[in-house]
Amino acid sequence: MDLFYKVMGQGKPVVMIHGGGADSRDWTYLAPLLARHYQVITFDGRGCGQSPSQTEPANYVGEVLHLLNHLQVDQAAIIGHSLGGQIATEFALAYPTRLQELILIAPALSGFVHSPDLLASFQSIQAAAPDVDQMTELVVTSPFCSVIQNSPQRELMRSMTEHNIRKMFEWAAVGAVWPTPPAIERLHELGARTLFIRGTLDHEDSSTIANHYRAAPTIRFAEVAGADHMVNLTHPEELYHHIRSFLED
Repeated sequence: MDLFYKVMGQGKPVVMIHGGGADSRDWTYLAPLLARHYQVITFDGRGCGQSPSQTEPANYVGEVLHLLNHLQVDQAAIIGHSLGGQIATEFALAYPTRLQELILIAPALSGFVHSPDLLASFQSIQAAAPDVDQMTELVVTSPFCSVIQNSPQRELMRSMTEHNIRKMFEWAAVGAVWPTPPAIERLHELGARTLFIRGTLDHEDSSTIANHYRAAPTIRFAEVAGADHMVNLTHPEELYHHIRSFLED
């Protein structure tokens, strides 16, 4: 296992998958809260944080399986934020016997087409390359960051984003390998107990994605008032209480 990871606490294993353009610092505030009760496993995805750069298109789902096998964890609750939620969902569909609960925080969704304004934001970030400072600023001020850009957690997000944008320029290969068909067509097959959490001030695409997830048989929904897409950084206490209640139910 060449990915950077940390294990905190004891008890039921909880694996936390960070969002795109981020690393395990995505869980700076939430992981220690959960580690009071559970064995919390955080890691940097390939090409992110302190993990090695990509040499071929990433297989994010396969690497979660590899991590569980390396740590000899038969089953875990899996938490995913943003792109990490997309990875977690695909993992739950591909390896249903390896997880007990699925917790999605403002997840992305394989096969979902974003709205024009969000696509334009993504394109403007790409167009700013290779100016890392400008790319970072465009991420932090994007439409799904209306709250964090004016919060005390802005500097953490900015630092994490800048680090991972710089690291992307070191990759020998880009892109990722995803299972087919995409998860958006298979949510009715999602067997794990699932919790979907979003901030009330997240981009409207998050609400549309939530509606797609209603196809999952055993899913419940929760909202965090006044939070945007980076609810994990700005509202960790509220997330902790939702997750703890769900896991102990």
